[in-house]
Amino acid sequence: MLRGMVRKPQVAIVGAGNLGTAIALALREAGYAIETVIARSRGESLRTAQRLARLVGARASTDLSAVRAELIWLCVPDAAIARAARSLAEKIEWKGRVAFHSSGALTSDALAVLRSRGAAVASVHPLMTFVRGSQPSLAGVSFAVEGDARAVRLGRRMVEDLGGHAYSIRKKDKAAYHACGTFASPLFTALLATTEQVAALAGVNRKAAKERMIPILRQTLANYAAFGAAGAFSGPLVRGDVDTVKEHLRVLRGSPAARQVYSELARAALRYLPVKHKNALKRMLDRSRS
Repeated sequence: MLRGMVRKPQVAIVGAGNLGTAIALALREAGYAIETVIARSRGESLRTAQRLARLVGARASTDLSAVRAELIWLCVPDAAIARAARSLAEKIEWKGRVAFHSSGALTSDALAVLRSRGAAVASVHPLMTFVRGSQPSLAGVSFAVEGDARAVRLGRRMVEDLGGHAYSIRKKDKAAYHACGTFASPLFTALLATTEQVAALAGVNRKAAKERMIPILRQTLANYAAFGAAGAFSGPLVRGDVDTVKEHLRVLRGSPAARQVYSELARAALRYLPVKHKNALKRMLDRSRS
């Protein structure tokens, strides 16, 4: 690797799943050469790597000894990062190289075995959701970056090239940071699935419920972006409409799990948002637990 990383380094991607595909495509678009997509083994893993390699003009390989890229970016599940790092440590010369992983929960220490071999390591995590069939842009996305100084400098520069926003995160804050991201997307999706179940109580099927929810969801997010949580808050709780909330809880006996979610979110609203008649609502919610 050139001292100071003046030029864009060649990149090897470990893992060709949803995250690895998004990172590789975005890097290619930003002018980075993807040298290799590293597969765990022959078979389906290699075929998946080959599909991604064709998209980004790289080669797919299980032969780690042939990797010459200056940056190795691990895009594997959290539980596989340490194992993948141990495997890579034995088969690649690491002195002068940089290694990233993109776990939101784990720190750069998950790559300690590579650090001990001479690599500069960092965690570089985009606050974005990656699912099959979707290719989100990384422009405007926040990336939490933490690790060795040389790797962090490179990570920040690459995030900037991707059009994202890099910021530093302390190791001790990563679990809370990741929990925040989990609320923002996976648990939000769980809330939407729960909402579909409530729609079923009104005789609305899942497809129709989704179609009807999209406009209000879009406007809610637009309001949140413009006015923040307090300014985007509407409905019976902000009005302190105890009777309506009580009726909601009555009908939700038909879906006990949804009723529990409703109650806990209503309690969160009492704590964090502008709600009228808080004491009356709290008493009613307390009684509903029995």
